Amino acid sequence: MTQSPATPLPSPKERRRLREAKSLSQADVATRVGVTRETVRSWESGRSTPRGRRRAAYAKLLAEIANERTVHDKRSVRRPSWAKDLESTVDAKDGKSPARIPVGAAMNGHVRPTEPSVRTTGTGTGTDADTDTATTTAAVQAATEPAPALSTAGPTPAEAFDALCTTCAPGLVRQTYLLTGRRILAQESVERAFQLAWQRWPEVAVDRDPAGWVRAAAYEYAMSPWHRLRPTHRQPDAPPATAADRAFLTVLMSLPPAQRRTLLLYDGVGLDLPETAAETEASTPAAANRLLRAREAIAERLPEQAATPEALHQRLGELCSAEKLQPPNAGRVRTGSEHRARFWTRAAIAFTALIVGATALTLRTAPTHYEPPQSPGKAISGVPPRMGPGHLTYQDQILHKKLREDLSSGPEKLTPQAR
Repeated sequence: MTQSPATPLPSPKERRRLREAKSLSQADVATRVGVTRETVRSWESGRSTPRGRRRAAYAKLLAEIANERTVHDKRSVRRPSWAKDLESTVDAKDGKSPARIPVGAAMNGHVRPTEPSVRTTGTGTGTDADTDTATTTAAVQAATEPAPALSTAGPTPAEAFDALCTTCAPGLVRQTYLLTGRRILAQESVERAFQLAWQRWPEVAVDRDPAGWVRAAAYEYAMSPWHRLRPTHRQPDAPPATAADRAFLTVLMSLPPAQRRTLLLYDGVGLDLPETAAETEASTPAAANRLLRAREAIAERLPEQAATPEALHQRLGELCSAEKLQPPNAGRVRTGSEHRARFWTRAAIAFTALIVGATALTLRTAPTHYEPPQSPGKAISGVPPRMGPGHLTYQDQILHKKLREDLSSGPEKLTPQAR
């Protein structure tokens, strides 16, 4: 069961790119739309979606900015970011460009810059640099865009979703395991994230980075503080097999959740600093500070391991590839998502019917007019107490006994007797 949005909006990263292209701050956008700065930050990070009039006003503002950029840009068609990342990765493999180098497939084949410098460009994303993710994005776009004339039909939404799940689920499960240190929670988080993606597939399919959308949903579910209340999570998970992996995972779990997520996104997944800050809902200086503190903590507790970006990226890949994690099945995810949506829909209908029935019963049994309550009783002074007849004397008792023994009727009562 899918639901379509009322007003189309660009992806969260495209919203941030348009705002920065117009040289607007989040406070300026919040003032124009009529919301707070924190709300605009949540919209740009993908944690929340505007609704109603705010959605229409936000979409109108972004459309105006996009039209202004189109007028000044001579190119009418912009190449997607995943195509540029794919070409840069292929060139790096061929030795044409030393700026980006491919790494192992342990972290789903994401690439990392050779230098830990911050990329200031805000027009592209670095999350879908591998060939599989680029293929998935192309399949998603082919499923959502209308097919040209005299051409074969593209993949169906179910096929595009299955391609996305098959491509991104294995690496995302490993990343979530590094984020939580629990195997079952990592698999559950990824499965719930893909179920949410299938429920909102019209929105996810047109997103510029579907894999990033699912990754953000999985991270948010995995880092929820409510998991600590579950009985199954009160006991620690089984540690890795080797002593080096156990020591590195212990240090990684000792980091605060915000620093751990920033380290995983930058040194593990391969995002640049602005993208990492946007996904973690923090400013770029705050994300850089978290990254530096995380590296310092690892270097302090594990001095034998160099805390360089390349070393950390390789170490994270080795740690997650050593675990045998089962990714969710795409068909089961779609079925479970539909069952969950159907269940909650029926529960909402039943709860609404219960409220309507209770309201009708209350209206039926409620009084139709006002009845003033009776005032409580009060003691009145000056009134003599009620007096009854006193006790019978001995003579009165004899007389009563004689009267009861005599005949109450008959001729004897009518004939006078001489005494």
